[in-house]
Amino acid sequence: MNIIDSSGWLEYFADGSNAKHFQHPLKDIASLIVPVVTIYEVFKVVLREADDNEALQAAAAMQKGTVVDMTVNLAIAASKLSLQLKLPMADSIILATAQAFDATIWTQDSDFKNIPGVKFFSKKSNKTGQSE
Repeated sequence: MNIIDSSGWLEYFADGSNAKHFQHPLKDIASLIVPVVTIYEVFKVVLREADDNEALQAAAAMQKGTVVDMTVNLAIAASKLSLQLKLPMADSIILATAQAFDATIWTQDSDFKNIPGVKFFSKKSNKTGQSE
């Protein structure tokens, strides 16, 4: 099972320099778990940077995987992970979901960098040396 976090989805949709790292798990729809919080985050960014139609298309593409809603058990597990690992709310929900489904997280979010069960890809630097 695989989870692409929001940074991975956004990189893939933008065809960024790390998009290739997310192609394999995204093509394996049967093994793709999509925490509902990732739909929220991706929709919000695409809406801010593009328009409603593109944001809806991104959300539709994400729903091809198995969407996992927030439950009480996930909320409690995420809260514990957030305190233990000092993770932001969305990241802790994504991690709790991954643990519940024994899924690998694919990401370029440095908050996940040293967590077991995570495939982390460092963001590429552009010509000015800034991370994209």
